[in-house]
Amino acid sequence: MAGNTFGEIFRLTTFGESHGAGIGGIIDGCPAGLLIDYDLIRKEMCRRKPGQSSVTTSRKEEDDFEILSGVFEGKSTGTPIAFLIRNLDYKPSDYDNVKNAFRPSHADYTYNAKYGLRDYRGGGRSSARETAARVLGGTIAKMLLLMEGVTINAFVSQIGKIKIEKKYSKLDLSLTEESIVRCPDSEVSDKMIQYIEEIKMAGDSTGGIVHCTISNPLTGLGEPVFDKLHADLGKAMLSINAVHGFDYGSGFESVTMKGSEHNDLFQKSKEGKIFTTTNNSGGIQGGISNGMDIYFRVAFKPVSTISKTQTTLNEKGEAIDLLVNGRHDPCVVPRAVPIVEAMAALVLADHYLRNRNSKLVNG
Repeated sequence: MAGNTFGEIFRLTTFGESHGAGIGGIIDGCPAGLLIDYDLIRKEMCRRKPGQSSVTTSRKEEDDFEILSGVFEGKSTGTPIAFLIRNLDYKPSDYDNVKNAFRPSHADYTYNAKYGLRDYRGGGRSSARETAARVLGGTIAKMLLLMEGVTINAFVSQIGKIKIEKKYSKLDLSLTEESIVRCPDSEVSDKMIQYIEEIKMAGDSTGGIVHCTISNPLTGLGEPVFDKLHADLGKAMLSINAVHGFDYGSGFESVTMKGSEHNDLFQKSKEGKIFTTTNNSGGIQGGISNGMDIYFRVAFKPVSTISKTQTTLNEKGEAIDLLVNGRHDPCVVPRAVPIVEAMAALVLADHYLRNRNSKLVNG
């Protein structure tokens, strides 16, 4: 199976299955001497782990991790950082009734068509369980970016049809973690929670949108042709399970604007810093960061696994009625917030290291 590695210089390779012994990864290209904050890793892993609230799956995984190599006396050595996250609360028997069935909107049929076999235990490699490794790798990328003052903050801006109407700049993002749905607007958060609980009781699922902002992103990140910064961010986000859409800056709303309305005009501050009076570009112009906030939205579809009987096909092509067992999120969006941040961090860390070699500096 190809396609398990992300990045050019700062590279993350992940491995493992949902109901196997564990998952993990290898980070290559991390510079030597980076202080590895284990407490920050634990905090980020807790934000993603299952069983954290009444609106998530009841599966209990503490997501404790072991760093096997690449760190000595608390700092990266410049060699590959290997880590392991063991699965503890796995129940492959929950999937005995789907071993020969193609669950609607899952990867069952496509995996079978591509490989001729599949791990039916929770979807195996196609499960969102794999994203725990992304969060750990992305947290180390965050540590590298924090040295340059770059911060990444994501939050839930919409669940179903319930959404925040305010611009992100008008929100207090420090309140995000006070909400179990990670929505910084308390009034909207309460409505989202109520809606998810109703959906859960009905045995159904719902989707939503995660908004992400990258502050002080540095100027000059991104390659101007095939590896545009927004293109790599788009690939990163669309690689996350259940993601069906990505836009940045003014996004799809830009089609309603005139060029004179959409153009971001340049100015210079008293301190000599160049900035734009508006930011419809989302901090990226010509595929390269201009120093303004980078902001984008990621749309997640409703979870495919629901507690309703559905008609589908089995491997013989026979029509069957299927009721899926197991423990699943009625809405993955709250737990996706740290995953979005992690993937954004991986993109920026990679381009940060690539940018070091983009020009000669006269000494």
